[in-house]
Order: sequence, then structure tokens, then C-alpha cells
Amino acid sequence: MSTRYPAEVDVTIVGSGPNGAAYARILSEEAPDAVIAMFEVGPAVSDPLGSHVKNILDVDARTLAQRSSQGPAAAAETVADPGAVKAGARMARPGTYLLEGGYQAEGEDGMPVVAFSSNVGGMGAHWTAACPRPGGSERIAFLPDLDELLAEADRLLAVTTDAFEQAPFTALVRERLSRAVDPHRADPATHVQRMPLAVHRREDGRLVWSGADVVLGDVTRANERFSLFDESLVTRVLLEDGRAAGVEVRDLRTGESHTVRARFVVVAADGLRTAQVLYASGIRPAALGRMLNDQSQVVFAARLTDVSAPHDVQGGSTAAAGTISEQSGVSWVPFTDEEPWHGQVMQLDASPIPLADDDPVVPGSIVGLGLFTAKDLQWDDRVEFSDEEVDGYGMPAMRIRYRLTPRDHEVLDRARAQIVELAKAVGEPLGDRPFTMPLGASLHYQGATRMGQTDDGRSVCGPDSEVWQAPGVFVAGNNVIPTSTACNPTLTSVALAIRGARRIAAELAHSES
Repeated sequence: MSTRYPAEVDVTIVGSGPNGAAYARILSEEAPDAVIAMFEVGPAVSDPLGSHVKNILDVDARTLAQRSSQGPAAAAETVADPGAVKAGARMARPGTYLLEGGYQAEGEDGMPVVAFSSNVGGMGAHWTAACPRPGGSERIAFLPDLDELLAEADRLLAVTTDAFEQAPFTALVRERLSRAVDPHRADPATHVQRMPLAVHRREDGRLVWSGADVVLGDVTRANERFSLFDESLVTRVLLEDGRAAGVEVRDLRTGESHTVRARFVVVAADGLRTAQVLYASGIRPAALGRMLNDQSQVVFAARLTDVSAPHDVQGGSTAAAGTISEQSGVSWVPFTDEEPWHGQVMQLDASPIPLADDDPVVPGSIVGLGLFTAKDLQWDDRVEFSDEEVDGYGMPAMRIRYRLTPRDHEVLDRARAQIVELAKAVGEPLGDRPFTMPLGASLHYQGATRMGQTDDGRSVCGPDSEVWQAPGVFVAGNNVIPTSTACNPTLTSVALAIRGARRIAAELAHSES
């Protein structure tokens, strides 16, 4: 029987988002003779493969790419307007789809808007591209090379801090925020600053948003030993004598299942589906799915005062819905242990509340403020999987068990008070009070296959991301991060993926010597 899949490779990678792409990139650079097969459950939606949908200039083509990323809910209505979320609508954002059921147990907070993407490039085709570094207790203390790994992640993601520096209101917003924040912070590293973004500006002025295509890079695309297979569902990891032996993959185009043997298996399915694949494979350590944590999100808006309409900036306005404007860029309020939230401040396309007809809005003067708060880690916060029910792909159905602690509520109260003060510092607050997004809205799900320094029963993998109970099986994604974070986690998870990929490359080199 013919098949589009190879019978045997050196490394299989499950998932094509930034973390799976990081494994492919590092292996292409450091183990160029390795044969690599990457499997993605969703279709290719952009060109080059894995690129960010914001780079698609045609609105209809961009909308089609987003719809095609919504997996079993491709026909479901989505919401780009936060106002609909405030009104209580339970809808996913474009390019994502919600967990149909099991998102909230009775008497618990749950994650009502927990969401996924199924497409080549994963959530990296839809993300905001914010790449702040972790600070304080967000950092992983048992990794002595963390800073070098983060710098390497900057390289793979093409992180910059100057893509919006010429925007007319950037300096003004940052100056006003700094006056409110910096005097209370002794460490200059925690002062208000430019947000590191996986965004760069081309010579012709257009912005390019990094997706998995940027992480893969030319070296991976030119690697004849690397193959990417879309619409391919990995249903389980195969083990022999307790060690990785390959994967079973279902071709969603034909419905046929095939075995692909491999010496190493990397599961980078996403923050929750990575644990799902392990569970379906019978790899079920006590910590699997446990210590699940997300970042609660408080949002508010203000109108810049005493400003006039700016002249056109380089490249003109970005037309893509949801993109960051050219007027005020993105400012960063870093996390501290004393103020356990992370802030990003950026221009909004329109006022979140109706303004009077005779109250004209200066373009770029409506500024959105968002604070993400760190979560108390709890053993019983978890994602569970069913042995009887299945999801839209036929995989074990998920159920979320999740509660906010009294401290979580106290931090949220403080964040709500802080964001009002920041809005006042920026200009004129819009609305009576900030809005707390439904849990799961950040899409920053962490901990389900968490890393540990030792195999103490409280972690799924070791410092190199290799699963304790299944040698040769590696996990990747935000789910590996073991600390409670408030900053956007992608840079950190890619850094951890780099460490794991280097370990595989070293083992491949050792076996050939």
C-alpha cells in the first residue's frame, strides 16, 4: 500500500508550531545528517509554510486561513471584537476553536474559553508575537544556561525591539507609563521599556510577523532530510522496552493509519494536546496534566490627551484586523515578584466604548492596556483525559479542573487597581472599570508536562525535556515551563526546546562516532 509517509526516520516531531519548528531548526543546524519527519494535524494555511496570517495582505485570503485553522469548529462563529466577550459571548478568536465541553467542572472556575489551533505553524500563525524574558520567580533556577538559551530563542524567532520605534506616539506612551511605574522599582531591568517582539520591518516599510516559518529558517527548508506532513494525526507514540520507537499516524486525507519508526520522538502538540498524546500512548506519569496554570488577564483602555493627528509613518497603517498599529507601538511593564503581573500596552483600532459623534478620535490615540497575572501552582489544577469519550479527532476527551486561590483573587484585585492607575497615567480612562477576561483567554497554558530538576513525581520531564518514564520521548511547548509566569511564554518555551534539540543532536552524533 502506497503512503506519503516514510517507514523510518531518526526523529519524528509531532506539531509544527514554534516549538516543533525549533527542534527541526536546531537539528538541521547541528545534526544535518538526521532524517526528520514533522506531522501536523491541521492543513497548510499560509505561504511560506507556517507563516503568520497577519502577513497575508488580502483580507479574504486571511479569513480563509483563519477558518482553515479552526479544526473541528471551522464553521463556528468567531469574535474579533473584545466587546462581544465582555457581553458574555463564549466564542473563540479567529484562527482558534474552543474546547466543546469539559471546560468547567461544577463549583470550579474552569477555563471557559480554553482554545486551540490546528494548522501548519500552530498558534504561531495567530499569536501577538510578544517575546518578553522571564524575571524573578518566573525564571527556571535549575537551568544555569537559561540566558544563553533565551538569546538563542531570540535568534530563532527573529526578535526585535525597534519595529515600532518610529511610530509617533511610542515615546509619549512609554514616557507617561515610566513616570507611573519606574520610581517604585529599584532594578532598571524592571522599568517600562520597549516590548521585545518577533516582528521586523522590511526595507520597503512593511512589517513581517514571525511564525514557525521564521523559526524553521532557510537551513531547515533547504534540508532534504526534513519533511513536513500536514493533515496527519499522530494518535500515539510507540515504545519498545520502554523507549521511543516511533509513532502511529493517521492520514486525515485517506483515513489510513501508518507506523513511522524513529529513534527519537518529540511531542510538541500544544499546551494541552501534548499531554493528550502522551496519555493516549499509555505514558501516564503521576504529574501528567497536573500543575496546569494559565494567566488571568485584565484589560482597560485610555485615550491619549494633548495629542494631534500624526503624519503617516514608514510603511503606512497596517490594515490587517488585530495587528498592532503604527501609531503607538508596544510598551512593556515587566513582571516583578512584588507586582506579580506583566503588562503590555498597545494601540487599539477603535474605542472599546462608544464615543459621542462630536468627539473625534485622533488616529492611534486609543491605547489598550493589558495585565497578565501569575497563578498559584496547585497539584489539583489539571487537565484530565477520558478512556471512554473522544474529541473531534478521536483522541481522549479532555476535562479541565481549575480553581483560583484566594491569593490569585488578591493579585487580580491589585492588578485591576494598577491598570486604572496606568490608564490615568497614559491619558483619559475609557469606561468605568477594567474588564477581567474569561479564564483561558490568554492561550498561555502551562505546566501539563512540566519540567523538573529530578524525577520526584512532581514533573513529567527532565531539564532536557526528555520524559522521565519514556527515554527518547521529548516534550515541547509552554506546557514544559515549570514556574508560574505572567509574561508571554513563547520565548521561554522555545528556549527549552533548543536545549532538548541540542541533547538529541548530541546523542545522534555520539551514536555515529
